[in-house]
Amino acid sequence: MQIYAFVPDAFGGHGGISVFNKDLLIAFAQHSRVDRVVALPRVMRHTPEPIPEGIVFRSGAVNSTFAYMKALARDLPDVARSDMLYCGHLNYAPLVSRLGRLFGIPVLGALYGIDAWTPSPKAARRRAASRLDRYYSISAYTRDRFLEWADVDTATIDLLPNAIHMSDYAPAPRDPALMARYGLTPENKVLLTFGRLVSRERAKGFDEVLDVLPRLLQDMPELRYIIAGDGPDQDRLEARVTEAGLGNAVIFTGYVEEAEKAALYGLSDLYVMPSRGEGFGFVFLEALACGVPVVASAIDGSRDAVRDGLLGPMVNPDDPEELIGAIRTGLSSPKGMMPEALAYFDFPQFAQRAQALIDETVAP
Repeated sequence: MQIYAFVPDAFGGHGGISVFNKDLLIAFAQHSRVDRVVALPRVMRHTPEPIPEGIVFRSGAVNSTFAYMKALARDLPDVARSDMLYCGHLNYAPLVSRLGRLFGIPVLGALYGIDAWTPSPKAARRRAASRLDRYYSISAYTRDRFLEWADVDTATIDLLPNAIHMSDYAPAPRDPALMARYGLTPENKVLLTFGRLVSRERAKGFDEVLDVLPRLLQDMPELRYIIAGDGPDQDRLEARVTEAGLGNAVIFTGYVEEAEKAALYGLSDLYVMPSRGEGFGFVFLEALACGVPVVASAIDGSRDAVRDGLLGPMVNPDDPEELIGAIRTGLSSPKGMMPEALAYFDFPQFAQRAQALIDETVAP
């Protein structure tokens, strides 16, 4: 069997969707029925990692729409001989669904992020998004948002949450160099939130934590809050911190290299993200794999990441009392243990779910 995958990015990419697509392509290639996976990425920001056996990664036409379409035209014979097409973003649905109908090939579509939450203003894209043969969604929240506008049978949507490679993580002590960089002492209790600082979204919960921080500092003056990430909303957040007199308690890291993320988790005592628009929340899995307790949101895809509270408490971002209580409880929870229930998301389980999607889409 051959699978032809249209992906935004994967190997050599940046961010959550590239990591997800790498895992997905590898899982596809490991299926006993699959001989070859051909992937045509649209974007590649970095030099790609070694490509695993069984995957043909055609990256020669990235970062150019003209070059991409030219490469696809050359690849049409390969597309036509495929047994399944993978549509890695709903923006590609008009193209991929048309190819599927033209060649009589079933299409598996991705419901990954905000593209699935609201209908496209383009009618052709809306129609095509509802015409794929099968879908996966990274969370029940994303699936339900998609079903609010798409004319799709819910039975055709399977859940495929993000994978975590648990063997790549381990609880670790605080890094002395990082402590010195951020002015931390052993007495400090540390809250952490990762995320892009983007004003139009304000969805990660930074403001909600800043709202309750003064009250928490009243009986925990040693508490510190690390906001890890960069973006255009940083100036507003920094001004807010200064105006509230929280300058000594809040640390802005700026852009964080992927290689430094684990050390930041190691600094923290609690990962807290009372978000409003998270499609899943892979950062919760990373924190838990590093032995850090978490506080998640009860109103978005974070529910799936913490398994409806099994892996950590969920709060309503609009309820400051609930958030304060969860933070206090979380800071008193033991750190340094990787919960057994996290194994649900380990890569071997992800691979089984991904391979089951192939069997559902292309009958054995």
